[in-house]
Amino acid sequence: MSPLRGILFKLASVLVFIAMAALIKASSGHVPPGEAVFFRSFFAIPVILVWLALRHELATGLRVSNPMGHVWRGVIGTSAMGLGFAGLGLLPLPEVTAIGYAAPLLTVVFAAMFLGEEVRVFRLSAVALGMVGVLIVLSPRLSAVTTASDREAFGAMVVLMGAVCAALAQVFVRKLVATERTSAIVFWFSLTSTGLALISVPFGWVVPTPTEALLLVSAGILGGFGQIFLTSSYRYADASIVAPFEYASMIFALLFGYFLFDEVPTKVMLGGAALVIAAGVLIIWRERQLGLERAKQRKAMSPQG
Repeated sequence: MSPLRGILFKLASVLVFIAMAALIKASSGHVPPGEAVFFRSFFAIPVILVWLALRHELATGLRVSNPMGHVWRGVIGTSAMGLGFAGLGLLPLPEVTAIGYAAPLLTVVFAAMFLGEEVRVFRLSAVALGMVGVLIVLSPRLSAVTTASDREAFGAMVVLMGAVCAALAQVFVRKLVATERTSAIVFWFSLTSTGLALISVPFGWVVPTPTEALLLVSAGILGGFGQIFLTSSYRYADASIVAPFEYASMIFALLFGYFLFDEVPTKVMLGGAALVIAAGVLIIWRERQLGLERAKQRKAMSPQG
């Protein structure tokens, strides 16, 4: 276990996935979500295979000990991806990101419920603080529920359901890393989601324009890197530790939304985002303090101490 390394992998995955989401959003006006899932998954596979080759794991990296675990992780993860992509076509990127913050919060709860991970009061308090920030970001949308268009209301529900699936998928990943190689987890997820995406063909696939095809292929490549980073983060730290760092995506979402889609953030959104980031900083500080305390205890108990 190396919490700092896990946190760094998580932050890298957050940046890559926000960039990927921006590419998906740019093509969402014409390309349906299921087709976007296919491109994101299929073109991630070459990235993963190259990664395996560089690690000299092509022969052994794809072996699995828990095939049904991979199946369930694939179904839940693909559902989360499809719902998230659908939401990108219905809501601004920062709002999709804000609603998606329910996922790391739920992951902390699910990790305690299903994995038996210890979640102390301080961490729960910090997560609660982050949730307050999320609610502040969402307050304009929530206060306008009665007047919001059906499209926007539906988009909010879709993204929220995607967040629930994403939290469950993260818990499945944490369980899989106990018996499976990281390489096998990311490869079989991409392969499973590619196959599952084909189920959506009868629901209206389109021929993408050259620009859209470039965006989608690029999203797939970024998705491959992001999946490697994300899965690696759970190998080095508990899910309840790395999950709150999903909050850093608000910064990236605001930047991408502003410069690429002319989505100007409000003061309320910025205030809520600042509160969420503060919660993440508190968790970093607390984990550092606990690490120092454990180091002192080990030194005191050692024969040389």
